[in-house]
Amino acid sequence: MGTSRRLLGYVESRKNLTGSACGLAGVGIALTGAAGGLWPLVVAGLYAAGALIAPPERPDTPLFPSADEQLDALRADFTTLRDYLAEVDLPPAVGDRLTGLATLVEALLEPGWVSDPDHLHVLARAVRQDVPEAVDAFVRTRWWSRFTPGAEAPESHLERQLAALHEEMTAIAAALRDAEAIRQETHTRYVEDR
Repeated sequence: MGTSRRLLGYVESRKNLTGSACGLAGVGIALTGAAGGLWPLVVAGLYAAGALIAPPERPDTPLFPSADEQLDALRADFTTLRDYLAEVDLPPAVGDRLTGLATLVEALLEPGWVSDPDHLHVLARAVRQDVPEAVDAFVRTRWWSRFTPGAEAPESHLERQLAALHEEMTAIAAALRDAEAIRQETHTRYVEDR
C-alpha cells in the first residue's frame, strides 16, 4: 500500500504534471516531423526537462485555531478553573482578591474584546497555569505550615501572586480601553470633517 500511495503521489505531483505537459509538446514536435527518428528521445528529454524545472512539492501550511476558536477554548478552561476555585477553601481576604481577578478575566474573555495574540497569551497563561498553580501551591503550603509554626503565612505569597496577576489583567484592560478611546476619537474627527 505504501508503494501505490507513493506512485499515486508522484502521478499527481507538480514534477510529473509539468514533465507530462513538456512531453506532450515533444509529441507535438514529433507529429510535425521535426524530430525525425529521434522523436522518443525528444519526448523523453522534454519530459525530463519539465520535471526538473517544476517547483518542488511543499507541505501544506498547518491550520492553527483562530483567535475566536482560541477564546472559545479559553472560556471553557476558565469555566473549569472557576469550578475548581469554588471547591477551594480560601481565607476571606484572598477569596475577595481572587473573585476580583476572576471577574476581570471573565470580562476580558467576553466576545469581541481580546484579539491581540500577546493579550490572548497572557490570559491563557493566567487561566491555565498561573492561577491554578498559585492556588494549588497555597493549599499545599497551608497544609504543611501547621507543622512549622511561626513561618511566613502562605496567604501572603498567594496575595502577592494574585496582585501581580491582577496588575497584568488591568494592563490588558487599559490597553483595550486606550484602543477604544483612539477609535472613538478617530471616528469623531471623521464625522466632524465630513
